[in-house]
Amino acid sequence: MGNDTSGATSVDKALALVLLLNEAQQIRVSEAADALGVARSTAHRLLNQLRAREFAVQDGRRVYRPGPALRALTSTPSTLPDLRRALHDHLLSCSKQVSETVHLMVLEGNGVRFVDGVEGPHTLRVGPRTGVVLPAHCTSGGKALLAALSPDDLRALYPRGLPRSNDNAVATLPALIRHLAQVRRRGYATNINESERGISAIGCPVIDATGRTVAAMAIAAPSARCSRERIGELAPLLADAAREAGQEL
Repeated sequence: MGNDTSGATSVDKALALVLLLNEAQQIRVSEAADALGVARSTAHRLLNQLRAREFAVQDGRRVYRPGPALRALTSTPSTLPDLRRALHDHLLSCSKQVSETVHLMVLEGNGVRFVDGVEGPHTLRVGPRTGVVLPAHCTSGGKALLAALSPDDLRALYPRGLPRSNDNAVATLPALIRHLAQVRRRGYATNINESERGISAIGCPVIDATGRTVAAMAIAAPSARCSRERIGELAPLLADAAREAGQEL
């Protein structure tokens, strides 16, 4: 049986390109060609193959960025147990302080995965969502995570626009970009009946020692207990809890 060296070389180049894209976070065809030592036509073909498998997306400036499949891999399920162990006590402390359910979540493509949670003490409360993935743009923690991305990164996450949600959620990408600017200014995001009717939440980013947003914490409660006044009271408490959590990382 002969050796298919051309196939092996192609696979090697594709894997090298995945690593390069993950490290650089954005790359043009010419840059990929130079880094791999191949013709631009070859680099273009490899990038299109990654895009077909959602390992890459292309923005309006013809720049390639990590796609949902690559982001899902590099949100590193292998590190999630470490993240849960490091931050669980902070969720517990925050939940005791505010008497509501507190979630921990990470970005996964253009969705958000709930990776841990502590239930509040009330009979009427929000249950745990651990393991669930919801659209990031209609959850408070998801919006806190999306707010850390640039507009180009956001466009790359939503090449076909926002997925449909209920009538309370942001409906278009330009509206989401404007909304996330407000999130950055005030330091927290809200979800008022957007992911599920009758449930409201407030979310803050968890930022590690390098300044990277690695997760989000969210307080969730029945909307009947989430007046604007109470959200204003909860926001600084959650921000403090998320800041302390980030110091663990």
